[in-house]
Order: sequence, then C-alpha cells, then structure tokens
Amino acid sequence: MKISPACFTAFIATAIIAGCISSGQVSITTVNSSFVDKPSLIMHNGNFSDTFIYSLLSKYPQYFDSVLSRKDELKLQIIYTQIDRGKKDKDKEKISFTDHYFNVDPGNYFYPASTVKLPVAVLALQKLNELGIPGLNKNSTMITGADGDEQTEVLNDPTTPDGRPTIAHYIKKIFLVSDNDAFNRLYEFLGQEYINSTLHKMGYTDAEIIHRLNISLSEEENRLTNPVRFIDSSGRTIYEQPAAKSKLIYESRDPANYRIGKGFMRGTELVKEPFDFSKKNRVPLQDLHNILRSIIFPEAAAVGQRFDLGKDDYEFLHKYMSMMPPESRFPSYDTAEYPDTYVKFMLYGAEKGTADPAIRIFNKPGDAYGFLIDVAYIADFKNNIEFMVSAVMYCNSDGILNDDKYDYKTLGYPFFKHLGQVLYEYELKRQRKYPADLSGFRYSYKD
Repeated sequence: MKISPACFTAFIATAIIAGCISSGQVSITTVNSSFVDKPSLIMHNGNFSDTFIYSLLSKYPQYFDSVLSRKDELKLQIIYTQIDRGKKDKDKEKISFTDHYFNVDPGNYFYPASTVKLPVAVLALQKLNELGIPGLNKNSTMITGADGDEQTEVLNDPTTPDGRPTIAHYIKKIFLVSDNDAFNRLYEFLGQEYINSTLHKMGYTDAEIIHRLNISLSEEENRLTNPVRFIDSSGRTIYEQPAAKSKLIYESRDPANYRIGKGFMRGTELVKEPFDFSKKNRVPLQDLHNILRSIIFPEAAAVGQRFDLGKDDYEFLHKYMSMMPPESRFPSYDTAEYPDTYVKFMLYGAEKGTADPAIRIFNKPGDAYGFLIDVAYIADFKNNIEFMVSAVMYCNSDGILNDDKYDYKTLGYPFFKHLGQVLYEYELKRQRKYPADLSGFRYSYKD
C-alpha cells in the first residue's frame, strides 16, 4: 500500500498532538521539527526529509557521499530523535522530542527481518497481563506442544538454570542474540490475530506480522499455531491454550509494489525475476521507531498506543534490550562469536570487541534478504546524553536475493556505525538546558 504525502503529513501531525500529554510523574511534549520548521521540510518523489540529517551527513563525505547519492536505490530511510529534559519540579519532569526525517516513506516496502521481534516480545508480556490468571507470569513454565507434522514441541530449555522454558527467557534470548526459535515460540503463543489486531487498534495499521522466522512454512501453516500449556512449580496446569487457526484477513497488497531485485535463488536454481514480498512481514520504520519510544518512554505514547505493561515489565525489557551477551550466564555465549558489540549496529557496525562501558544501546536490529535495519535508543551515562535513531538500508548490489551475497560488511555495517557515531558526536556538542537524568535506565546485569 502506497501512502500519499497528505496521509503521511496527517499521520505525523496526529502523532505530535497525541504526544502532548501528561501521565504519572513525567510530563511529555512531542515536537516534530520537520513540520514546526516548515522551510526545512522537503519532499522528493513522495519521500519526506528535513534538511537537518542531510546537512549533517554531508559534512562527512568520506562516510556518506556515495550513500546519499544513491539513497533511493539503497531504499535508505532514517529517523533521528533529539530528547530534551526539563527542570524537575516535585519529581515531575518535562521531556520533549524533536524528530528529524530523511527519505522516510511508509509506502516504500522493506523486509523488517528480526525487528518484528520487538513488538511480539512486548505483546507477549501484554497478553499475560490481559489474561490476569493468578500465578501466571513471564516466569511460568511454558510447554509448547505440536499439532501436525510441521509443528515442533518444546518440553524443556537447556539454556535456562533449571531447564524450564519461559516467556521471560525467550524474550531475553531475542534481545541478546536475536534468537529465531524464541520468536517463533512467542508467535505461537500470541497467534496472528492477536498480534495484528492489537497493533492495528494501537494505530499501527500498516504493520502485518504473518509468519515465523528462519523456517520454511506455507501461508496456511503459518496460520496454524501450536497448543501451549503453562504449569506452576507443582506441575499444575494454570493456563492451557489449544492449537488454533488464524482467520486474519491479510491486507490486499499490489505485488508490483513488493517485487524486489532482478532474481532470486530457489535452492540451487536462479529464478530470473524479482522476489515477491507481498506475503511477507511488514512494519514501516516509523512504526518501529514509535513502538521503541513507547517502550523507553511509556508516558510519551498516547493512551491508545501504550502497551498494557507494568513498571516491572518495562524494566525487564529495558534490561535485556541493553544487556550484552558476555553479561549473560544463562544462556552462556561464546564471546568470540557474541562479543559486547553483537547486534549493536549503531556505533559499532560489525566490530567485535569491548563496548564503551559508559554507553548502553537499547535496540532491536535485523538483517535479511539484503535489508539491514536498526531501531535504537542510545544513552551515555558519563556525559548524560540520550537520543534515538532508526534506519534501514538495502545492501544487495547484485540484485539477487537468497544467494547469501549481500553487502552488509562492505556497505551496511560501516554506514550504521558511522551514522551512530556522527549523531553521537553531534549530541555531545548539542546545547541542552538540563542534562539528562538517566538513573532510571541503570541496571545490574549480573544474571
């Protein structure tokens, strides 16, 4: 579905109004500079940008010239959010957000890869809260059954301290190393209808998450979800969910808008035609960015776009979104393969090494079919600065999909690394009236 410029403008304007709310102890004001500073807004071929990001990146031609000149070919989109804190008054704090856009077009499809794990992880916690069953929580034992040859069961999890599979542990593995099986188990717990109807009710109407990851299943098989049973410490079943079939009516998509590349591999055969993504997952970058902001700053979301989570749920998400694999004992990861910087594309790209101990990145990245995406909130506890940045790039110069020959290392990872670093350096110099109080994002990572 191609979204018109008028619709996108209305969407952003609605988000601005919805963001001007007050909740609990924090007063939130959302300001979108792209629309407040009207001269900065430019439109090119239906894509929205403001002059800020382009002007900033243009100062570093050694990093960005070739990318900026090919922004449409690379399907490049960037959203950058400046965050400014106000003076605390009786424990109340005003926070303002200024969003900048580069080449953002919700109608320009990209495959969201593992970033779909972000809303699914959050919705798994929300569903538990909505069920409201005494004794049922994210640490309850979750037994996944099988109802058909294509489904697999999970009776135990050797990566947990006591061998019990739990929603909490699945979410932890999702954020630490982007575990695909963990996502699939949450997908089966939630089901297509719950995932998509909930996101649509929250205003994310262009999102569509309709298949598992890293396993080959038909459209019909992805409609089917496994039976799931939760048991307590005595072995008593506290909640049972039967196998189900989704009746979700998929969005009608014009395949012409979802055909990408000039060919793709089907096994060992090269098919010389574009790959059809019309039956694949979809979440626009603006939605991913807003979902992340609503997790980091729940008070920043309009009431209808807040997830039904408690304070402990948010702290749980924040901890594992920012935790690094070497800090985990269960699972225990090989630090040579999973270093501090693993899946932290912003600032580090594909570097393997020690992360800056003063900086934490709360994020969910993804890469598949040549698409590289990262959605990140970055906090520097030494200098008391914070910002958000989300970006997507298509890294596939030969135009062939499914051949495992993508330009992640030569193009994508360096771009994301330099983008994060340039924005970070800008934030270090940017004048703020009040430094950020990041104490609420400090966690003990001993696990």
